[in-house]
Amino acid sequence: MTDMSGAFPVDSALAANFRLLQDVDVKLTVEIGSTQLTLRELLALGESSVIELDRAANELLDVFVNGTLIGRGEVVTVGDRFGVRMTELVSPDKRA
Repeated sequence: MTDMSGAFPVDSALAANFRLLQDVDVKLTVEIGSTQLTLRELLALGESSVIELDRAANELLDVFVNGTLIGRGEVVTVGDRFGVRMTELVSPDKRA
């Protein structure tokens, strides 16, 4: 198959474009949960305060790339750091 000009195969052009984009930095963010607080509650927080979130402990975490939900996963440890094991990907047509 060729592109509209007939000069390059479409697959080759797409592969070349993808290679150009592979090194573009994106921001991956993992959301554990959220909550709403009044300003009074926020100001009352201290170093030992516990904030209850809206997600159950056994629920998957949301994984975003540049603010777009791309999937869900679970927390793992990688050496002495946290990581995320991707367990489900959101199809492009269902991304918000």
